[in-house]
Amino acid sequence: MGRIVIETIGGLSAAGSLFVVATGLTLVFGAMRVINLAHGSFYMYGAFLVSTFVGTTTGLRFFWAVALAAIIVSLLGMVVDFTVVRFTVNRDPLTQLLATFGVFLILADLGQHFWGTGFRAVPLASVLTGKVTISGATFPVFDLLITGIAILVGVALWLMLRHSVFGWRVRAAVDDPELLQASGVDLRRLQMGVFALGALLAGLGGAIVAPQTVVAPGIDESIIVAAFLVTVIGGLGSVLGTALGALIIAFAQTVGAVVAPTWASTFTFLAAIIVLAVRPSGLLGVPER
Repeated sequence: MGRIVIETIGGLSAAGSLFVVATGLTLVFGAMRVINLAHGSFYMYGAFLVSTFVGTTTGLRFFWAVALAAIIVSLLGMVVDFTVVRFTVNRDPLTQLLATFGVFLILADLGQHFWGTGFRAVPLASVLTGKVTISGATFPVFDLLITGIAILVGVALWLMLRHSVFGWRVRAAVDDPELLQASGVDLRRLQMGVFALGALLAGLGGAIVAPQTVVAPGIDESIIVAAFLVTVIGGLGSVLGTALGALIIAFAQTVGAVVAPTWASTFTFLAAIIVLAVRPSGLLGVPER
């Protein structure tokens, strides 16, 4: 029973961090129809910025460092959108992939210039280093924090999309962008806002998991693969589908780590294959017409 609780909490924590990152990717695709390979770079920059702000100090600095890192990455997203992504909207997917992959490479080189090629560790605040015991199983408080942040992000996005003017315009941009623009809405400004929000979520995801992972060049590559798996399984453009996809991928990784550790990554791709074989457009995705 204790082992089951530990693996469940660990799976929920992994699903939470994946959801925060992948939901930004699915929002950008839903509102802009842009496949953004540079999304992983925003995640990496969030982690590196937190490592810079926190340094070797253990204290409450971690909390404001996470918020500041997410805001800075959001501003970086606005720059990327204004200089590159805006010219790929409504273009063929290959153009989008090449353009955002170019941004991915540029940001990777800039990251190595600013932070080097070494590894970094982010110390936790003392209030987050405790452990909780449930059913005889002990697990870190920080896992609960990540799960809680993911739930808050999901609720905040739901409220924004359903009960705000910005959210209404985002949903209208997904359904009929031409009609929305004809009604007088500045579609380009709305798209920049969505892209900045997606970058903020990616930066937030990288920032909150920085203490749990080794911050180093290359984490941008690993997270973009996982984020795309989550969005494709859930259905491109669906936030709720992204949450379901994150749960499936996270628990597939957990089961793989328990059953066959050397083949753990295979379980995630196997889960994706099974879902897409049954639902080619994803769990909650709408087939393109």
